[in-house]
Amino acid sequence: MNALVFLIKTVFDILTLVFLLRFLMQALKVSFNNPIGQMVIALTDFAVKPTRKLVPSWKKLDLSTLLLAFIMQLALHIVLFALSNTATLSSAAIWPAIIARGALGVVRTIFDIFFYAIILQVILSWVNPQTPIAPVLHSITRPILAPIQRVIPAISGIDFSPLIAIILLQMLNISIFSVI
Repeated sequence: MNALVFLIKTVFDILTLVFLLRFLMQALKVSFNNPIGQMVIALTDFAVKPTRKLVPSWKKLDLSTLLLAFIMQLALHIVLFALSNTATLSSAAIWPAIIARGALGVVRTIFDIFFYAIILQVILSWVNPQTPIAPVLHSITRPILAPIQRVIPAISGIDFSPLIAIILLQMLNISIFSVI
């Protein structure tokens, strides 16, 4: 049963991740003419194209991809709840908790995207700063790192904003999402 739960969580979490990555890349105006952008489009077009016909964009935000990410998290928690056999899904009292867990799962995944993008950007800045995905990572992490860089500038040429951002994201992750 643990292996099945692991597999289900992995599949739904990866789908949530790619839908949210597409949402964030569009919201942050990141170019899709790069390996990450092309992969995200290839992995999500099967669901995004039909959903766009039903869910319009709002202020240049592609709500269809955000909705799909939420549906993935909602489906994940429904399946996990059904597998746990602790109560019945027909109980009205359980649905607010499932919806809340789905929404928190989306927010947690957004935080994870920022966290891992910062880590990857730092590692690639040491190993290969000219990699084709460097501009993508910079565009994704800019909303997190730029405010920190305004408050704490580089010291002797060393930028501590990624370290501070990672600490803050982990603090938020621990304090807010420990309920999931």
